[in-house]
Amino acid sequence: MQKLPFNVWLLMCIGALAMCAASIVVFTGGIVGRVLAPSENLATLPLALMIVGTAVAVIPVTMLMQRFGRKHVFILGAVKSILGAFVAGYAIIHAHFLLFCCGTFLLGAGLAYVQQYRFAAMESVSPDLMASAAAKVLLGGLAAAIIGPELAMLSKDSFAQAFAGAYFALAVLYVFATLLLFLYRPNHQQTEIKVSEGRKLSEIVKQPVFWVALLSATIGYALMSFIMTATPMSMHVHDGHSLTDTKWVIQSHIMAMFIPSFFSGWLINRFGAAKIMITGLFAFALCIVIALVDRSLLNYWLALVLLGVGWNFLFVSGTALLPQSYEDSERFKVQALNEFSVFSIQAIASLSSGWVLFQFGWQTLLLISLPMLLVVVVAIFNWQRNTSVAV
Repeated sequence: MQKLPFNVWLLMCIGALAMCAASIVVFTGGIVGRVLAPSENLATLPLALMIVGTAVAVIPVTMLMQRFGRKHVFILGAVKSILGAFVAGYAIIHAHFLLFCCGTFLLGAGLAYVQQYRFAAMESVSPDLMASAAAKVLLGGLAAAIIGPELAMLSKDSFAQAFAGAYFALAVLYVFATLLLFLYRPNHQQTEIKVSEGRKLSEIVKQPVFWVALLSATIGYALMSFIMTATPMSMHVHDGHSLTDTKWVIQSHIMAMFIPSFFSGWLINRFGAAKIMITGLFAFALCIVIALVDRSLLNYWLALVLLGVGWNFLFVSGTALLPQSYEDSERFKVQALNEFSVFSIQAIASLSSGWVLFQFGWQTLLLISLPMLLVVVVAIFNWQRNTSVAV
């Protein structure tokens, strides 16, 4: 078995620090938003804007990397995240809702750089190790699932305003991440100037394999965000579960998103991306059923764990499959389209989550999630049918 190179493990460690932004905002965004927002319906807006920030930034970030290389742009992203964390902390101290939204937006933009870590890792290995490299980088999120919420709770009362200290502590984590990025080693493939731009996007997107990769990652991320964004509000505000129990459920969910990365790359290589995607879709469906049955703490916990596992199988499979749709000279524009699709649809899902929850309730939110799973099933079926015909 081949060993993964230094870049993969380094990016995993940096990701463990950088992805704390997501876990901290997921845990505190709705709660802080409810205190600062002028209307309860806007409580989840800071979390949604973090995702919007990612969606807005993904294409410029990818284009910058094509122009200046991954290392310099990664460092720029970390510096931007330091600024975002300081803005968010300052906004909480001064009870400024719009400024807090600006801070989470900047943190989301910073996460667009972090999302490119998995592609940088895949470019550092041979094709047969790409799924494992992507999965290993995502393992950084497992550490972030623990560090982020715990850091938020430990620093919750550092200032008079709850959770302001969490964002200043996050800024310190990003300083360490920036220093580690100086150790990143760009490889020849990343710095090489390509003469040919390859095929047009209009030709690339005609491939069924492209749509399976895109829809698997996009719908997996959107549904996960749609349900996860509403969970802290549904648990803590509507159903009266304690803040500690809510933190435990969210932590468990984020851990479940990344623990499968220990073996999901191997599973994809062993059984194929299609079977792992179907397994992920089944986990999503089971999550929705369990959450519909009862709103006890155990049901919330089990549903959110299954939601995390389903996301991992769909997202890692889609990421590993995407390179099959492009040549090396086409990678930046295809990655840009993929990332923009994933995070723009996720942003819409997150933005609408709080509104759907407060207007229609938890059960309606879950029921409208089910039909989206069928879209991925149809895409997989079409891909497999075309593959069989080609053979």
